[in-house]
Amino acid sequence: MNVGVVAFVATALMLAGCSGDDDGSGDAATGDPQQTSSTSAVTVPEVEEFTGTVEEFYEVPDPLPTGEPGALIRTMPLEAAEGEAASRIMYLSTDADGDSRAATGVVYYPTEAPPEDGWPVVAWAHGTSGLASQCAPSRTPEVPPTFGARGVRVAADYIGLGPVGEIHPYLSAVAEGHAMIDSVAAVQSMPEVNAGSRWVVAGISQGGHAALVTNEMAADRLPDSELVGAVAYAPASQLGESYGDEIQTRAVSALVLFSMAAEDPNVDPADYLANDALEPVRAAVEDGCSNDMIDSLVPLAMSDDLFTQDPRTSPLGEEWLAENDPGQTASPAPLLLVQGGQDILVLPARTDALEQRLCSVGQILHRIDLPEAGHDSSVMDLSESEVSAWIDARFAGEPAPADC
Repeated sequence: MNVGVVAFVATALMLAGCSGDDDGSGDAATGDPQQTSSTSAVTVPEVEEFTGTVEEFYEVPDPLPTGEPGALIRTMPLEAAEGEAASRIMYLSTDADGDSRAATGVVYYPTEAPPEDGWPVVAWAHGTSGLASQCAPSRTPEVPPTFGARGVRVAADYIGLGPVGEIHPYLSAVAEGHAMIDSVAAVQSMPEVNAGSRWVVAGISQGGHAALVTNEMAADRLPDSELVGAVAYAPASQLGESYGDEIQTRAVSALVLFSMAAEDPNVDPADYLANDALEPVRAAVEDGCSNDMIDSLVPLAMSDDLFTQDPRTSPLGEEWLAENDPGQTASPAPLLLVQGGQDILVLPARTDALEQRLCSVGQILHRIDLPEAGHDSSVMDLSESEVSAWIDARFAGEPAPADC
């Protein structure tokens, strides 16, 4: 095995977990057609102001409180910059079976008087952090990027990340999209946050995939609010295709196997993974987060014999791709695609194919290419002014540029 190649791919995969949560703006303070039940800003009768430990916060109440998606379960104060407040939140969402689930995340918001129509909302979608409970970004939160907009920032963990004992269904459109949209409903229900009804979603890598599927679902799931735009940095897409990136694709496919199993008990990873790979991949999923998970997966993905049956071409895999691969329908809100020319995980060719696919279905989109950027914070840093201006224009109600 070529150690240099392993290190190269490991670095690429590691950067998939880069959240880009530096600031994103230079600010000092720093649908699924089968799941279209609407969500509005709602609460359960009594929201718990949690005073236990951080670990205890993620223990889901049993029984789970009843309520609509977006209903708050509990909150926990977080430290914030001067002029802001922040909370860790747990709220209701629904999974791919339509069952009620607890989801977690964080919200940061200004403490001064809001505009008459409330603060604009930016929903941030994080990159790959892992699939296990302990990998939830909200456990050790970073301030979500502002993109130059003074307002509310909410960052969801995705369904299965955070709550103790659960596994996140990786790249599941429902697990990402529902958690993102319902997090907006949750913060809109918090009187102290003063969140308005207009919002944008932005995300990187896996979070780019989340931004795409959120854009597709938002109008149906949150009809009383207006998603004015979506930003996808180097999004995971064209999930059934390879663009000379077979090692990366195998590693992602191994994670998706456990994603499928988390949503469908009829899926058994043992039917697809080689015997000597099954338990190492399972251990990576259940015990590791970004770096540890990657260290385990990359050597396995170097082998052509990782799978006894390629999950991408199996009947179940094809069904999963049809349900979770974004870009199959146009969304009402305009889209901004951002791609780094030096990206070695989400190759430019993959985003090229996504762009062609989106244009073919009538999506309004604009694309920014950054020849020197990789799959890391550089793609956000180098596009900072353009992305911030694009988001500002969406909140201002200006017509969106269209490249198709």
